[in-house]
Amino acid sequence: MVGGIRIDEPARERRHTLFFLEEIKDFAPVFLDTEIDTTRVQEHRDAARRAGVRYSVVSYVLVAAAQVLATHPEANAAFQGGRRPRVARFEEIAGKVTLDKEIDGTRLVLATVVPEPHTGGLDAVQRILDRIRDTDPADLPELARLRELHTLPWRRGRALFRKAARALELRPRITGTFAVTSLGHRAVDGFHSVGGTTLTLGVGRVTDRPVVRDGSLAVAPVLRLSLSFDHRVIDGAEAADVLTEIRQVLQDWPAHTEGEEDGAAPGRPAAEAVPAPE
Repeated sequence: MVGGIRIDEPARERRHTLFFLEEIKDFAPVFLDTEIDTTRVQEHRDAARRAGVRYSVVSYVLVAAAQVLATHPEANAAFQGGRRPRVARFEEIAGKVTLDKEIDGTRLVLATVVPEPHTGGLDAVQRILDRIRDTDPADLPELARLRELHTLPWRRGRALFRKAARALELRPRITGTFAVTSLGHRAVDGFHSVGGTTLTLGVGRVTDRPVVRDGSLAVAPVLRLSLSFDHRVIDGAEAADVLTEIRQVLQDWPAHTEGEEDGAAPGRPAAEAVPAPE
């Protein structure tokens, strides 16, 4: 105790988050947001629930964002600065999702990477999220390297983290090519986040709000969705196009083609390398 204040070292279980925050200091984020009438998404969710299937709002956002990114290859990219700046553009589309978890009594943020959400479809995406959500991190073999990172001396752990984080060729596997983070399970209408990827979508809660339809006032379930983008990779016009198109896919759901769930690749927790805080 110092002057009535308890001073401790940061919890070892949160080291990956602190290392991550150091790595994203060079980002040049710009923030956009929109409101989405999720009437058709909610109808789809309700029909699925009656059939015994549960889909999270995050799953819909993952599928919609990946579908849109497939038509915006310039945004499915990553930037690396320094003396020789480079931009990596990825053929694979992979969405990173942040998760509120606990390790050894410490609440922290972990993440999982969902490969090709637009081809896997809602069922495959939801299976991945459910598995990570419902499994103790201590029992996930994919998190073995993360648990090891927490035991290393600070400098050694930071050096290993930095090496993995700066390898552009590893980005789709360990950070995804875009990120989705949600606080919509709480009374949070909207927020903005930088997830270590060129595009990060922030999902707020869905709540009833007044909307105008065909010139008349109505009440609809509305989602506030934010988008942060790295200005080093794309400009505002393209980012605005991406956000607008994601909004349209969600408002028109399911007027699009979902991928086949058969053969969908399993999810890979990204926390062992570069997870993102909300």
